[in-house]
Amino acid sequence: MSNTIQSLRGMKDIVGSESELFTYFIENASKIAQKYGFSYIETPLLEETALFKRSVGESSDIVNKEMYQFIDKGQNDVCLRPEGTAGVVRHFVEKKLDRAGGTYKWYYYGPMFRYERPQKGRLREFHQFGCEVFGISNVYEDANIIMLIREILEYFGIGFTLKLNSLGCVLCMPQYKNNLVNHLNSFKSELCEDCNRRVDTNPIRVLDCKNEKCQTLLKDAPKITNSLCSSCNSDFEKLKEILDFNKINYEIDSNLVRGLDYYNKTAFEFVSNEIGAQSAIAGGGRYDRLVEFLGGKSTAGIGFAIGIERLLELIKMPQCNQDVIYMGTLDDSSLNTMIKVANQKRKTTKTLVEYTPRSFGKHFGIAEKLSANIVALIGENELKNGTIYIKNIKTREETNLKLEDF
Repeated sequence: MSNTIQSLRGMKDIVGSESELFTYFIENASKIAQKYGFSYIETPLLEETALFKRSVGESSDIVNKEMYQFIDKGQNDVCLRPEGTAGVVRHFVEKKLDRAGGTYKWYYYGPMFRYERPQKGRLREFHQFGCEVFGISNVYEDANIIMLIREILEYFGIGFTLKLNSLGCVLCMPQYKNNLVNHLNSFKSELCEDCNRRVDTNPIRVLDCKNEKCQTLLKDAPKITNSLCSSCNSDFEKLKEILDFNKINYEIDSNLVRGLDYYNKTAFEFVSNEIGAQSAIAGGGRYDRLVEFLGGKSTAGIGFAIGIERLLELIKMPQCNQDVIYMGTLDDSSLNTMIKVANQKRKTTKTLVEYTPRSFGKHFGIAEKLSANIVALIGENELKNGTIYIKNIKTREETNLKLEDF
């Protein structure tokens, strides 16, 4: 019987070419977010369970089925974060920034945890990159967030379709929910078990059901966009006007409600047709009541999250023409000099070091395995002359340089 310990189901290591893609995405998405005025925030992976019950919502699948929840040694009810927004809002309220007023813009990235059935593009530990904005109610910020996501996706050469909807506000949503419930009750017995539960807890989530039979039954459901109050309708029309002016194509999807209970007004998803059924690669919207839900003062909010694992399937690393230097010695006497030179060289160039003295042939074999394109070797003669032997593996050019010139 083997004692080998394996990674848990739905958890995976990020290593090799995938780790290169991962860091390439994080570095460049972060730079783009910074250009839009966002600064980095890191929130804990572990939070009070109540945070997500009050924000994500008791009716959501995340809270009902998917949270990694447990009682810790201090008898606290805690869970691993299933999404990023709630923790950022908790920080905002905890630090009394809702009382201070002003505008706050943060971006974050890191692991999230949901206990769901692992499948392609969906893991139990997955990673998101997200942005959150507090204190701006103007619909131009909704458009700004959408343009930020567009810039990130275009930077990585990812094609997308933008889907757009409005979820209304406290004035127009209650009447819409009544209309929807009346419609759903006419065929409630034919809906799936989850939808039957949602009719009583949060009926608009029924529109998000992935069950094909339910989707067929819902095709004639009333549309929220036909029930918007004058303020919500005006904002939605203005958002479409801004996107049109900036030549951002979109589709109105009246069934788009997002998977979390805290959204209101603008809701959007960016979808890709290149990764099969799990097509959503980014999504978000406005959540103007979430700060209140968590005990803060009423504050406008909007944000989004990008599923990193799904994007990695679509990103191609650019060809890198930077040099990688492999340094080695031909005998023990040269080792100290070689290491000193390598440490200086690392200030400008990626430099790999082999500590064991070897023959020319063995050094070149190792260098090629490490994908180095320049081999730099020091032996007894080079040490005596203050030189270093250099060979470019690709061009086959070779030379002896003075150490100071190298």
